[in-house]
Amino acid sequence: MQSSSDFSEDTQAQQATGMTLSEVALLEGNATVADAGALESSPGPQQTADDRGTASTGWRGWLAALRSVLPIYLATHLALLILTYCAALFSLGNFSTQSLPLTTLFSSWDRWDSAHFTYIASNGYTTAWRTAFFPSFPLLEHLLAFLTGNPFVAGLIISNVAGLLMLAVFYRLVLEDFDRAQAWNSALYLAVFPTAFFFAAAYNESLFLLFSLLSFYYMRRSSWWLAGFFGLLASFTRSAGICLLLPFCYEYLRQHHFSLQKLRLDALACAGALAGIGIFALYCYYRFHDLLAFSHAQIVWSRSMHGPWHGLIDAAVVILHRAVLSFDSIHNVIDLSACLFILALVILAFIGPWKFPAAYRVYGLYAVIIYLFSLIFPISSGVPLGAFSRYMLEVFPAFIVLAAIGKRQQANLYYLLLSVPLLAFLLLQFLTGHWVI
Repeated sequence: MQSSSDFSEDTQAQQATGMTLSEVALLEGNATVADAGALESSPGPQQTADDRGTASTGWRGWLAALRSVLPIYLATHLALLILTYCAALFSLGNFSTQSLPLTTLFSSWDRWDSAHFTYIASNGYTTAWRTAFFPSFPLLEHLLAFLTGNPFVAGLIISNVAGLLMLAVFYRLVLEDFDRAQAWNSALYLAVFPTAFFFAAAYNESLFLLFSLLSFYYMRRSSWWLAGFFGLLASFTRSAGICLLLPFCYEYLRQHHFSLQKLRLDALACAGALAGIGIFALYCYYRFHDLLAFSHAQIVWSRSMHGPWHGLIDAAVVILHRAVLSFDSIHNVIDLSACLFILALVILAFIGPWKFPAAYRVYGLYAVIIYLFSLIFPISSGVPLGAFSRYMLEVFPAFIVLAAIGKRQQANLYYLLLSVPLLAFLLLQFLTGHWVI
């Protein structure tokens, strides 16, 4: 990523008018999105013209994005498959003649929250505490199960297909606003984050991030109704979808020069980020006579609302007061490290050489909101940040900052050599039934 001082005169003009790159291109008549991408910056000393964002328009752009991220997707999934195969050795004794059924390759992924989604897909919301799991993922499992005959297998298919599409959307978003190298690194770094195996599990992580990225992409392209629609789908998948509301409002006002006189009917699309939660809340009231049943359900997991700093402090206290090699200490080190790592990247989105320039400040705004939202329900037991290392995947602007840092060879080396082994370790923990959420 370039600092503000590196921008060309065209980009400074773009910032001054508050227009996106696509809008600049449209105003120039025959300019394409590829031309607009070239306006983002002049080539640096190590950046050729071919390295800058040159996304094709229309379906060709999406196809090109899919082709670009496909090697990342295939390589990571091949690694996941190999690890799933090798994990069987943890269930077999040394030199044992026993063998496991081939279905173990699937069933070993059926852990923890996967069972909750499968139950809802098969039986619906029979008790109020299950409303902690939002409906879009189990609903899709239920529908696809008509073809697969098994809602869990359907969940695996949905998660993995959504994971590929999510990487493609992420790549194209970053490509059109930054450059090709940063787009590639952003997708790669997200795909190998230590908890990224949840994108392949029967969880709703990849589906939520897909909808969130699509909403964000269409905000940047000024397609407000589409942004609102995907915001609705995001908030129908996870409550964190509500975090898209403020970035939508900010970006809409920015592109309309913060003038209330320029507001149009499409400003109402911002309600999409609320509508998904609202629809589910109405269902909760109809089914359980409790509009906020999905929030009250958090008590089942010993979660209660606190300030976002509460869980971080509690995790640090546990680490300091437990034996170094205890269960609680190690898990808190893992969770706290993930949260602090992403926090550092969020801070760097605003200060230092990798900060987002004014035209892209909406990325930093969303990063702050989704990060703080992810931390407000800590656990009151010995692992206050349980599952939070997974929630850090949702702070996608942090990976754009990381990708800018990763243009430095040593930073790229350190991240990959530390992240990939941790990803493998946590996946093996998950596959063998150990507590990793």
